[in-house]
Amino acid sequence: HQVAEPHVAGLALGDRLYFNTSANDGNVATPLLVGDVTGSPVQTIVTGSWVINDLDPADVDPERPTLVFLHEGLGCIDMWRDFPQQVCDRTGCGGVVYARAGYGRSSPQRQARGVDYMHREALDALPALLDRLAVDRPLLVGHSDGGSIALIHAARAARPVRALVVMAPHEFVEEITLAGIRDARAAWQHTNLRERLARYHDDPDWVFHSWNDTWLRPEFRDWNIEDCLPAIDCPVLALQGEDDEYATLRQIDVIAEAVPGTTRLTLGQCGHSPQRDQAAQVIAAIAGFVEGLGA
Repeated sequence: HQVAEPHVAGLALGDRLYFNTSANDGNVATPLLVGDVTGSPVQTIVTGSWVINDLDPADVDPERPTLVFLHEGLGCIDMWRDFPQQVCDRTGCGGVVYARAGYGRSSPQRQARGVDYMHREALDALPALLDRLAVDRPLLVGHSDGGSIALIHAARAARPVRALVVMAPHEFVEEITLAGIRDARAAWQHTNLRERLARYHDDPDWVFHSWNDTWLRPEFRDWNIEDCLPAIDCPVLALQGEDDEYATLRQIDVIAEAVPGTTRLTLGQCGHSPQRDQAAQVIAAIAGFVEGLGA
């Protein structure tokens, strides 16, 4: 996959490119600064709303879909570690990893978040990103919130999606989820969680509270996307750890029940982050899933 910015000449792998436009203004991006990122294995693009890493495997297959990685509610590019690159190398797919606005090194967010924030990401921000990068029929790889965003996008955005890989996605709110989020709030108040998040995010306070406060709002208890699942018309690989501290396996069961042909995989000795806890098994499963898609 090559990032299409035709007005920028001489962009090399590993360059960092800054734009002064936001994701929502619809204007043509204007480059402000191009500088070398020493030793970077990927192309990094910083826009007014996103930071994006563009990955190419050693042997890219142009017939295969571009993988677009959607991070969790406290995540960003760096918190994926090398998982996206390993998946791209194993599958022969190009890939895009991006940090949503407010996360990592992307543009700050100051607006209050509504209970529909995953719908806004799925139906507004993600289509804008895909258009900006000229990515058609992506294979969306989402973790937790990112998995939910992928499901909503495939069901409601009226755009072609080649396939979905969703790891520990949420389709409805469970008491175990809320208990885990309350535990996270206690960790924020009494441990060095803020310091740890600050290693990855420019604004760790916004990242934490926009996630934690939103999920614990009384009106969020009724959040549910099960009704949109039957509209998904692409292959789905749904994975979840048997020891997920934020959800029961019912979360992927409802996907398998609603989307015919869903591949459902549970992982032993695995919590809420399959790509971390069982990376080798997850990468192998994704590689087999991609292989089964054909061209």
